[in-house]
Amino acid sequence: MQQESIYIEDGENQLHLRHIWKNNGGVPIFMLHGLIENGFIFYTEKGKGLACFLAEQGFDVYVGDLRGRGKSHPAINAKSSFGQHEAITRDIPLFLEKIQSLNPQKMHLIAHSWGGVLITSFLARYPEWLDKVLSKACFGTKRVVSVKTFEAYFKLGFMWRYIAPILARKHGYFDAKKFRYGSDSETQQSLKESIAWVIPGQWRDHSDNFDYYGAAQNIVWPPTWHFTGISDYALGHKQDVQLFIDECGNSAADFSVLSKQAGNLVNYDHINILTHPKAVDDHFPKLVTWLKAKVEIGN
Repeated sequence: MQQESIYIEDGENQLHLRHIWKNNGGVPIFMLHGLIENGFIFYTEKGKGLACFLAEQGFDVYVGDLRGRGKSHPAINAKSSFGQHEAITRDIPLFLEKIQSLNPQKMHLIAHSWGGVLITSFLARYPEWLDKVLSKACFGTKRVVSVKTFEAYFKLGFMWRYIAPILARKHGYFDAKKFRYGSDSETQQSLKESIAWVIPGQWRDHSDNFDYYGAAQNIVWPPTWHFTGISDYALGHKQDVQLFIDECGNSAADFSVLSKQAGNLVNYDHINILTHPKAVDDHFPKLVTWLKAKVEIGN
Protein backbone atom coordinates (compact mmCIF):
# COMPACT_ATOMS: atom_id res chain seq x y z
CA MET A 1 0.00 0.00 0.00
CA GLN A 2 1.25 3.48 -0.89
CA GLN A 3 0.42 6.98 0.38
CA GLU A 4 1.17 10.43 -0.95
CA SER A 5 0.10 13.99 -0.24
CA ILE A 6 -1.42 16.07 -3.03
CA TYR A 7 -1.75 19.84 -2.61
CA ILE A 8 -4.34 21.91 -4.47
CA GLU A 9 -3.70 25.62 -4.81
CA ASP A 10 -6.61 27.99 -4.15
CA GLY A 11 -5.40 31.54 -3.79
CA GLU A 12 -3.40 31.77 -0.59
CA ASN A 13 -4.63 28.37 0.54
CA GLN A 14 -3.30 24.88 -0.14
CA LEU A 15 -5.86 22.12 0.25
CA HIS A 16 -4.41 18.76 1.26
CA LEU A 17 -5.63 15.54 -0.33
CA ARG A 18 -4.18 12.27 0.97
CA HIS A 19 -3.95 9.61 -1.73
CA ILE A 20 -3.88 6.00 -0.51
CA TRP A 21 -3.78 3.04 -2.90
CA LYS A 22 -2.46 -0.44 -3.48
CA ASN A 23 -3.49 -1.22 -7.06
CA ASN A 24 -3.53 1.20 -9.97
CA GLY A 25 -6.87 1.77 -11.68
CA GLY A 26 -9.10 1.11 -8.67
CA VAL A 27 -12.49 2.74 -8.28
CA PRO A 28 -11.97 6.13 -6.57
CA ILE A 29 -13.34 6.99 -3.15
CA PHE A 30 -13.42 10.49 -1.67
CA MET A 31 -13.57 10.76 2.13
CA LEU A 32 -14.41 13.88 4.13
CA HIS A 33 -14.10 14.58 7.86
CA GLY A 34 -16.43 16.58 10.09
CA LEU A 35 -16.15 19.59 12.38
CA ILE A 36 -13.13 20.01 14.72
CA GLU A 37 -11.60 17.09 12.82
CA ASN A 38 -9.29 16.37 9.92
CA GLY A 39 -8.56 13.51 7.56
CA PHE A 40 -6.74 11.47 10.18
CA ILE A 41 -10.13 10.19 11.38
CA PHE A 42 -9.91 7.90 8.32
CA TYR A 43 -6.24 6.89 8.15
CA THR A 44 -2.82 6.73 9.77
CA GLU A 45 0.51 6.95 8.02
CA LYS A 46 1.22 3.43 9.33
CA GLY A 47 -1.73 2.01 7.41
CA LYS A 48 -4.61 1.84 9.87
CA GLY A 49 -8.15 3.19 9.50
CA LEU A 50 -11.02 2.84 7.04
CA ALA A 51 -9.20 4.60 4.19
CA CYS A 52 -6.27 2.19 4.40
CA PHE A 53 -8.62 -0.78 4.72
CA LEU A 54 -10.43 0.27 1.54
CA ALA A 55 -7.14 0.76 -0.29
CA GLU A 56 -6.16 -2.80 0.67
CA GLN A 57 -9.38 -3.96 -0.99
CA GLY A 58 -8.32 -2.36 -4.27
CA PHE A 59 -10.00 1.04 -4.09
CA ASP A 60 -8.23 4.27 -5.08
CA VAL A 61 -8.74 6.34 -1.92
CA TYR A 62 -8.51 10.11 -1.45
CA VAL A 63 -8.96 11.78 1.95
CA GLY A 64 -9.52 15.53 2.06
CA ASP A 65 -8.49 18.07 4.69
CA LEU A 66 -10.83 21.06 4.51
CA ARG A 67 -9.01 24.39 4.29
CA GLY A 68 -7.05 25.21 7.41
CA ARG A 69 -7.42 21.70 8.87
CA GLY A 70 -5.02 18.77 8.97
CA LYS A 71 -2.21 19.22 6.46
CA SER A 72 -3.93 22.01 4.54
CA HIS A 73 -2.09 25.36 4.70
CA PRO A 74 -2.16 27.79 6.33
CA ALA A 75 -3.68 26.37 9.51
CA ILE A 76 -6.77 28.11 10.87
CA ASN A 77 -5.80 31.22 12.80
CA ALA A 78 -7.28 34.48 14.04
CA LYS A 79 -7.24 35.90 10.49
CA SER A 80 -9.21 32.99 8.96
CA SER A 81 -12.64 34.18 7.84
CA PHE A 82 -14.00 31.26 5.80
CA GLY A 83 -16.84 28.96 6.82
CA GLN A 84 -19.20 26.30 5.52
CA HIS A 85 -19.95 28.22 2.34
CA GLU A 86 -16.32 27.89 1.22
CA ALA A 87 -16.26 24.19 2.14
CA ILE A 88 -19.35 23.52 0.01
CA THR A 89 -18.64 25.83 -2.93
CA ARG A 90 -14.81 25.71 -3.10
CA ASP A 91 -13.14 22.90 -1.15
CA ILE A 92 -15.31 19.93 -2.11
CA PRO A 93 -15.48 20.89 -5.83
CA LEU A 94 -11.70 21.36 -5.93
CA PHE A 95 -11.13 17.98 -4.29
CA LEU A 96 -13.47 16.17 -6.68
CA GLU A 97 -12.12 17.93 -9.75
CA LYS A 98 -8.60 16.89 -8.76
CA ILE A 99 -9.66 13.29 -8.24
CA GLN A 100 -11.45 13.24 -11.59
CA SER A 101 -8.30 14.55 -13.29
CA LEU A 102 -6.30 11.68 -11.80
CA ASN A 103 -8.92 8.94 -12.05
CA PRO A 104 -11.94 9.82 -14.25
CA GLN A 105 -14.10 6.88 -13.13
CA LYS A 106 -17.30 7.34 -11.16
CA MET A 107 -16.56 7.60 -7.45
CA HIS A 108 -17.88 6.72 -4.01
CA LEU A 109 -18.31 9.40 -1.33
CA ILE A 110 -17.74 8.60 2.35
CA ALA A 111 -18.09 11.08 5.21
CA HIS A 112 -17.94 11.24 8.97
CA SER A 113 -20.26 13.37 11.08
CA TRP A 114 -20.65 16.95 9.76
CA GLY A 115 -18.69 15.98 6.65
CA GLY A 116 -21.83 14.16 5.54
CA VAL A 117 -23.87 17.36 5.89
CA LEU A 118 -21.33 19.26 3.78
CA ILE A 119 -21.18 16.60 1.05
CA THR A 120 -24.97 16.31 0.95
CA SER A 121 -25.27 20.09 0.75
CA PHE A 122 -22.74 20.10 -2.09
CA LEU A 123 -24.73 17.53 -4.08
CA ALA A 124 -27.98 19.41 -3.48
CA ARG A 125 -26.36 22.62 -4.72
CA TYR A 126 -24.50 21.06 -7.65
CA PRO A 127 -26.67 18.15 -8.86
CA GLU A 128 -24.62 17.91 -12.06
CA TRP A 129 -22.06 15.99 -9.99
CA LEU A 130 -24.55 13.19 -9.29
CA ASP A 131 -23.71 11.51 -12.60
CA LYS A 132 -20.17 11.00 -11.31
CA VAL A 133 -21.20 9.47 -7.97
CA LEU A 134 -21.71 5.74 -7.42
CA SER A 135 -22.76 5.89 -3.77
CA LYS A 136 -22.68 7.87 -0.53
CA ALA A 137 -21.91 6.45 2.92
CA CYS A 138 -22.12 8.51 6.11
CA PHE A 139 -20.94 7.67 9.62
CA GLY A 140 -22.68 9.48 12.47
CA THR A 141 -24.07 12.21 10.22
CA LYS A 142 -26.79 14.50 11.53
CA ARG A 143 -27.65 18.14 10.91
CA VAL A 144 -30.13 19.04 13.64
CA VAL A 145 -29.66 17.85 17.21
CA SER A 146 -33.06 17.15 18.72
CA VAL A 147 -32.22 14.35 21.15
CA LYS A 148 -32.37 15.33 24.80
CA THR A 149 -29.57 13.44 26.55
CA PHE A 150 -27.09 14.72 29.11
CA GLU A 151 -24.25 14.24 26.61
CA ALA A 152 -26.11 16.23 23.95
CA TYR A 153 -26.79 19.03 26.41
CA PHE A 154 -23.18 19.18 27.61
CA LYS A 155 -21.33 18.76 24.28
CA LEU A 156 -23.68 20.83 22.13
CA GLY A 157 -25.91 22.94 24.35
CA PHE A 158 -23.15 24.02 26.71
CA MET A 159 -19.75 23.51 25.05
CA TRP A 160 -20.53 24.08 21.34
CA ARG A 161 -23.19 26.78 21.60
CA TYR A 162 -21.86 28.62 24.66
CA ILE A 163 -18.20 27.95 25.59
CA ALA A 164 -16.78 27.51 22.06
CA PRO A 165 -18.04 30.94 20.81
CA ILE A 166 -16.57 32.64 23.90
CA LEU A 167 -13.17 31.04 23.28
CA ALA A 168 -13.40 31.81 19.55
CA ARG A 169 -14.08 35.49 20.21
CA LYS A 170 -11.21 35.64 22.68
CA HIS A 171 -8.61 33.98 20.44
CA GLY A 172 -10.02 34.77 17.00
CA TYR A 173 -10.83 31.11 16.29
CA PHE A 174 -11.76 27.95 18.20
CA ASP A 175 -8.70 25.80 18.92
CA ALA A 176 -10.58 22.63 19.83
CA LYS A 177 -7.41 20.55 20.14
CA LYS A 178 -5.89 22.91 22.71
CA PHE A 179 -9.01 22.65 24.85
CA ARG A 180 -9.26 18.87 24.35
CA TYR A 181 -12.62 19.11 22.64
CA GLY A 182 -11.60 17.88 19.19
CA SER A 183 -8.72 17.16 16.82
CA ASP A 184 -8.60 20.44 14.89
CA SER A 185 -9.72 24.07 14.82
CA GLU A 186 -12.74 25.93 13.48
CA THR A 187 -13.09 29.53 12.35
CA GLN A 188 -15.54 31.86 14.02
CA GLN A 189 -17.59 31.78 10.82
CA SER A 190 -17.81 27.99 10.56
CA LEU A 191 -18.64 27.81 14.26
CA LYS A 192 -21.42 30.38 13.85
CA GLU A 193 -22.88 28.65 10.79
CA SER A 194 -22.79 25.15 12.27
CA ILE A 195 -24.43 26.33 15.49
CA ALA A 196 -27.26 27.82 13.43
CA TRP A 197 -27.72 24.56 11.50
CA VAL A 198 -27.64 22.33 14.57
CA ILE A 199 -30.64 24.14 16.04
CA PRO A 200 -33.92 22.98 14.45
CA GLY A 201 -34.70 25.39 11.65
CA GLN A 202 -34.03 26.16 8.03
CA TRP A 203 -31.28 24.44 6.06
CA ARG A 204 -30.09 27.48 4.13
CA ASP A 205 -26.69 28.92 3.24
CA HIS A 206 -25.78 31.82 5.50
CA SER A 207 -23.77 33.53 2.76
CA ASP A 208 -26.26 33.61 -0.13
CA ASN A 209 -29.43 32.06 1.35
CA PHE A 210 -29.32 29.03 -0.98
CA ASP A 211 -32.16 26.68 0.02
CA TYR A 212 -30.51 23.28 0.55
CA TYR A 213 -33.70 21.72 1.90
CA GLY A 214 -35.70 22.73 -1.14
CA ALA A 215 -32.97 21.58 -3.52
CA ALA A 216 -32.65 18.23 -1.72
CA GLN A 217 -36.32 17.41 -2.36
CA ASN A 218 -35.65 17.37 -6.11
CA ILE A 219 -32.60 15.10 -5.96
CA VAL A 220 -32.55 11.45 -7.00
CA TRP A 221 -29.93 10.42 -4.47
CA PRO A 222 -27.28 7.82 -5.25
CA PRO A 223 -27.40 4.60 -3.19
CA THR A 224 -26.83 5.76 0.38
CA TRP A 225 -25.92 3.95 3.60
CA HIS A 226 -25.98 5.69 6.98
CA PHE A 227 -24.19 4.18 9.97
CA THR A 228 -24.20 5.24 13.59
CA GLY A 229 -23.30 3.60 16.88
CA ILE A 230 -25.75 2.69 19.60
CA SER A 231 -23.45 4.48 22.08
CA ASP A 232 -23.45 7.74 20.12
CA TYR A 233 -25.61 9.76 22.49
CA ALA A 234 -25.16 13.25 21.04
CA LEU A 235 -23.12 13.90 17.90
CA GLY A 236 -24.77 11.23 15.76
CA HIS A 237 -27.68 9.88 17.77
CA LYS A 238 -29.85 7.48 15.78
CA GLN A 239 -32.87 9.77 16.19
CA ASP A 240 -31.05 12.69 14.59
CA VAL A 241 -29.47 10.60 11.84
CA GLN A 242 -32.98 9.50 10.87
CA LEU A 243 -34.12 13.13 10.92
CA PHE A 244 -31.38 14.01 8.44
CA ILE A 245 -32.32 11.11 6.15
CA ASP A 246 -35.93 12.32 6.23
CA GLU A 247 -34.94 15.95 5.68
CA CYS A 248 -33.03 14.96 2.54
CA GLY A 249 -36.04 13.13 1.18
CA ASN A 250 -33.80 10.08 0.82
CA SER A 251 -36.36 7.41 1.71
CA ALA A 252 -34.39 4.68 -0.06
CA ALA A 253 -31.31 5.14 2.16
CA ASP A 254 -30.12 2.20 4.24
CA PHE A 255 -29.56 2.88 7.94
CA SER A 256 -27.64 0.68 10.38
CA VAL A 257 -27.29 1.27 14.12
CA LEU A 258 -24.19 -0.69 15.13
CA SER A 259 -24.52 -2.54 18.43
CA LYS A 260 -23.89 -5.93 20.01
CA GLN A 261 -27.65 -6.50 20.06
CA ALA A 262 -27.68 -6.03 16.28
CA GLY A 263 -24.87 -8.58 15.91
CA ASN A 264 -21.87 -6.26 15.89
CA LEU A 265 -18.72 -6.80 17.93
CA VAL A 266 -18.88 -3.46 19.77
CA ASN A 267 -21.43 -0.94 20.98
CA TYR A 268 -19.85 1.80 18.85
CA ASP A 269 -19.78 5.52 19.58
CA HIS A 270 -19.21 8.61 17.42
CA ILE A 271 -15.45 8.17 17.03
CA ASN A 272 -14.64 4.48 17.45
CA ILE A 273 -17.16 3.61 14.73
CA LEU A 274 -14.16 4.44 12.49
CA THR A 275 -11.19 3.82 14.80
CA HIS A 276 -11.98 0.68 16.82
CA PRO A 277 -9.58 -2.21 16.03
CA LYS A 278 -12.50 -4.63 15.72
CA ALA A 279 -14.16 -2.56 12.97
CA VAL A 280 -11.95 -4.27 10.35
CA ASP A 281 -13.69 -7.57 11.21
CA ASP A 282 -17.12 -6.05 11.69
CA HIS A 283 -18.78 -3.38 9.53
CA PHE A 284 -15.79 -2.45 7.34
CA PRO A 285 -15.99 -5.67 5.26
CA LYS A 286 -19.76 -5.24 4.89
CA LEU A 287 -19.20 -1.74 3.55
CA VAL A 288 -16.68 -3.09 1.02
CA THR A 289 -19.19 -5.66 -0.24
CA TRP A 290 -21.82 -2.91 -0.59
CA LEU A 291 -19.42 -0.56 -2.40
CA LYS A 292 -18.35 -3.24 -4.88
CA ALA A 293 -21.98 -4.09 -5.60
CA LYS A 294 -22.68 -0.43 -6.37
CA VAL A 295 -19.76 -0.37 -8.82
CA GLU A 296 -21.35 -3.20 -10.80
CA ILE A 297 -24.71 -1.40 -10.85
CA GLY A 298 -23.26 2.04 -11.59
CA ASN A 299 -21.12 0.91 -14.48
